[in-house]
Amino acid sequence: MKKCSLWVAIALMMAMITVGCSNDDDAEADVVTPAESEKPSEPQPLNPEDLQLTRSEQDMVLESNDFAFNLFREVTAEYGILGPGPCVPPEDYNLEVATGNNILSPISIIYALGMLNIGATGETQQQINKVLGFADTGAEGINTFCRKILLRTLNSDPATKLKIANNIYFNSSTGLTLNPTFLKLAKENYEAEPEIRNFADGLTMDVINQWCSDHTEKMIEKVLDEDSFDPFEVSYLLNAIYFKSNWAMKFDEAQTKDEVFEHTGGTENITWSAMMHQEGKFRYLENETSQAVVLPYGNGSFAMTVLLPREGKRIFDVLQTLTAKSWTEQYAWGGQEAIVDLKLPRFEADTDIDLKGIMSRLGMPKAFTMAAEFPNFCDTNTFIDFMKQVAKIKVNEAGTEAAAVTIIGMDKSAHQPEPLYVTFHATRPFLYIISDQTTGAILFIGQYTGIG
Repeated sequence: MKKCSLWVAIALMMAMITVGCSNDDDAEADVVTPAESEKPSEPQPLNPEDLQLTRSEQDMVLESNDFAFNLFREVTAEYGILGPGPCVPPEDYNLEVATGNNILSPISIIYALGMLNIGATGETQQQINKVLGFADTGAEGINTFCRKILLRTLNSDPATKLKIANNIYFNSSTGLTLNPTFLKLAKENYEAEPEIRNFADGLTMDVINQWCSDHTEKMIEKVLDEDSFDPFEVSYLLNAIYFKSNWAMKFDEAQTKDEVFEHTGGTENITWSAMMHQEGKFRYLENETSQAVVLPYGNGSFAMTVLLPREGKRIFDVLQTLTAKSWTEQYAWGGQEAIVDLKLPRFEADTDIDLKGIMSRLGMPKAFTMAAEFPNFCDTNTFIDFMKQVAKIKVNEAGTEAAAVTIIGMDKSAHQPEPLYVTFHATRPFLYIISDQTTGAILFIGQYTGIG
């Protein structure tokens, strides 16, 4: 895992959580810059009424943002943060691991799970709804809400390139079929049209990886390898998100210099970073745990909020204060304009996060067991046995480029070979043993010869 600034990951996470969900008209929500098209189309006018969120939808924004912060706390607790997280007690804290950096996209997970949730029922669906923040509106609410958020952001910034795509690969060798209702709703809400393939054809893993590469501008080139790909899997569901935008006020490369970057833990507490520098007007705010500056992209529709812990504080301390309410009241729209002498490291980073345990701890454990309820997915009982996200970010003087892919693998029961058909006719002498199946202890042993 390459080094990056953790607070930048939080900011990008929140920028993406406001991006929204899939486009009803296109397989990808792709805002193309004028430079990429000889005749750029004019943004379509939006109905102001369509841009207004209802009170219920505003509440769902808050709940979704809480999911983002809860998710990030779980990830940092497991993969590294400057301080013990909720799942890592101080006595078990590994300081060396904690100096790592994380980047993730919560909206990508909402996409992937929202699509799968169409096929869920009962307690499984209720747990997914609650974890994602849609307990009151359910699966239908997730779909409706995502479409409306997309409408709000589709043409909000011609200088920002945003691509969102969903896909489903289904294993033909299982002899199973997808539920027609699931197919209809996945198409309507996520523009996902399943690809039916024999996963044992020796090509499917490469096809899936190529799809990820194609839909993230080659930033994410591999989500599956020989160890993780399972030719017996029933299905793989994927979401890909790609974001690229220039700063509203770019940094001058001539001002970038190698400077000391202090960090906590590890064998050394000083490293050198290429530090970008500029002075300008930015929205700024501060509280007892951190200072924050808002760096807008393009026309200001998107921004990166950088949260810098105060002297004596840690990222852990800042993260513990973040909720959807505090984010909205303090960071999302708070602060005041100030002249800021700004330094920010230039960096690249990537992560590969196993989400099974994390999502289970967040409140949806049933989906990962054989008791999972996905009867509306396909014509057999299935459960999630594989879930991860691969993400990458690049931050430089011009702007930010980031991508993430979330993949969910669906399985039926434990993989069993086809039963062997044999003939067993006990028509000659045989031995028999009665044993304790827990300990293996033999209780009785005998033979039967047919004589006596």
